[in-house]
Amino acid sequence: MRAYLKNTVRPESLDRVRNKLRRRSSLDFLLDRPVPSCVEGLEIRSGRTGAKSRPVLSFVEGGGRVQQVLLCGYRSTFWLLFWLLAFGSTLAAAQSYPTRAIRIIVPFAAGGGTDIVARTVGAKLGEGFGQTVIVDNRAGAAGAIGTELAAKSAADGYTLLLGSNGPLAISPGLHAKLPYDPLRDFAPVAHITTMPFLMVVHPSLPVRSVKDLIALAKARPGQLNYASPGSGSTTHLAAELFKAMAGVNIVHVPYKGVAPAATDLISGQVQMLSGDLNTLMPHVKSGKMRPLAVTGAARSSLLPEMQTISEAGVPGYEASGWFGILVPAGTPQELVRRLNSEIAKSLASPDLRQRLAGLGGEVAGGTPEQFAAHLRQEIAKWGKLIRTIGLKAESGA
Repeated sequence: MRAYLKNTVRPESLDRVRNKLRRRSSLDFLLDRPVPSCVEGLEIRSGRTGAKSRPVLSFVEGGGRVQQVLLCGYRSTFWLLFWLLAFGSTLAAAQSYPTRAIRIIVPFAAGGGTDIVARTVGAKLGEGFGQTVIVDNRAGAAGAIGTELAAKSAADGYTLLLGSNGPLAISPGLHAKLPYDPLRDFAPVAHITTMPFLMVVHPSLPVRSVKDLIALAKARPGQLNYASPGSGSTTHLAAELFKAMAGVNIVHVPYKGVAPAATDLISGQVQMLSGDLNTLMPHVKSGKMRPLAVTGAARSSLLPEMQTISEAGVPGYEASGWFGILVPAGTPQELVRRLNSEIAKSLASPDLRQRLAGLGGEVAGGTPEQFAAHLRQEIAKWGKLIRTIGLKAESGA
């Protein structure tokens, strides 16, 4: 919609304002060109205050909210021009964005799941924007080093964080003090993918369903065990959530990574494990592990015949890994929307969806507000569980 100007009572007032605006070439786009989508209408008209008639500038935002500025003489006109200059420069920057390479900070080492997701999404973003997208791996401190770096980067849309549930939703509950605040220091852009886990047991365990497992665990309290890739990991907390909701006592055996945990499950040293579908499926197909259910809210496209834990006997249960794009707090909303729009296009591409599915992921998408709500819910959910079980971060973690 084109901006339009009119003055129904005092044309000379409009002329004075128009002349002042015309002297600012950076504002010409507000007068003569199509305005961006975030401004659907612009109007200068007369407004009355008591016995006086004064020009009013009105504009309608994308959400339909009407804003008005009453021009009360030279001083108000000056501040109006100041506001329009700032507003115009922000919109102009959003329209031309990006003009150089974009960096995605990955707070984990190259080659892992987080890195693969970042490179997959980054390649598509680069195609859409026509700019280079660089993946910058900054591993250490369970993701805190890279996450802090992203939080302290310039809020200009050129540094993104591929965030995940570990550093953003679990670490706040484990650590009394972090070098970043996931809610205060970041602006969520887009939820990329959700990755449910697969719950498996050793074939020698006499269970073939979640209900069987719960019955056996209740019959043998404290005698069954489960492995995890480490204390405080997502799958560790997923198992603790299962225990709490099912009302069972199963002993935790922490390992340093998924590989040694899977090896000991195959050898029968431990009895139960939850992990990424693409990691565990080869062992399931070979008969070395028996699958019971997936941990997500919905069935996995990789294993559609497998029930969720919620369906299989623990209503309301859900525990998944997830990834999303965030930017430093203070990044202009126009840039956040621009990024979200381009990410949505990327997530709609069949090849990217296929790649994420191959990793065991389900495409999420949605608005920045929806991703922000998801982040708040995850922080509250895992924080409550961590407090309930009295879990603390391991020394040096």
